Amino acid sequence: MFLTANNEIKWRKMGLAALITAALVWLGIVWFDKPVFLFLREFDCGLWKYLDVIFDGKVWVFGSFIAVLVFCVKKCVKTDCSFLKCANRLNLPAFVHNFLLNIKTNNAFLIFCSVLGAGVIAKVLKTFIGRARPIFFEALDMTGFFPPSLDWAFNSMPSGHTTICFAGLVMVGMLAPKYKALTWTLAIVIGLSRVAIGAHWPSDVILGAFIGMAIADIVKGTLLKK
Repeated sequence: MFLTANNEIKWRKMGLAALITAALVWLGIVWFDKPVFLFLREFDCGLWKYLDVIFDGKVWVFGSFIAVLVFCVKKCVKTDCSFLKCANRLNLPAFVHNFLLNIKTNNAFLIFCSVLGAGVIAKVLKTFIGRARPIFFEALDMTGFFPPSLDWAFNSMPSGHTTICFAGLVMVGMLAPKYKALTWTLAIVIGLSRVAIGAHWPSDVILGAFIGMAIADIVKGTLLKK
């Protein structure tokens, strides 16, 4: 979305999208979050709970890490670990640089970096924003922000599931363009499901979706720039 054909990041376009996202988040907080939340809650069903488990952030990170590990093992078997060697083995920066040169084009590694980066950023923002989850609105008609907080109940913004799923699925769509429509549709459905089950406000999902998309593009643009 924010990349050229040569994997160069369109910073101006990303900046404009960030401003639009910020405006939508603000409008959500002051206007449409409550009515849209109440509308989507009518569509709560058991299916969303399965999506919650299948596309959990830990599943994304663990699954992509295992795929990267399998790739490294297979590469070692084929090359006698030569792809891990560098001129100065005691120079950690040189070793890391050599490792990245050999693995940065691996699809699993790209997905891993994308979901891990998105997850870390989402967690940091959740803590410092400290937004109360909709459960307080449904039970006590209470909303608000109580930063900083590590408590799950006050970690609503952004939606972690949405952030990580957009980071992972957008990356998958970029790496396999023929599945792009499917991955985007699935990411949007997951985002909507977070509201339907009462875990997040619509603006939490909007912010998470933008962060996930941006991180996926930044990771791909950084590692695969020609």
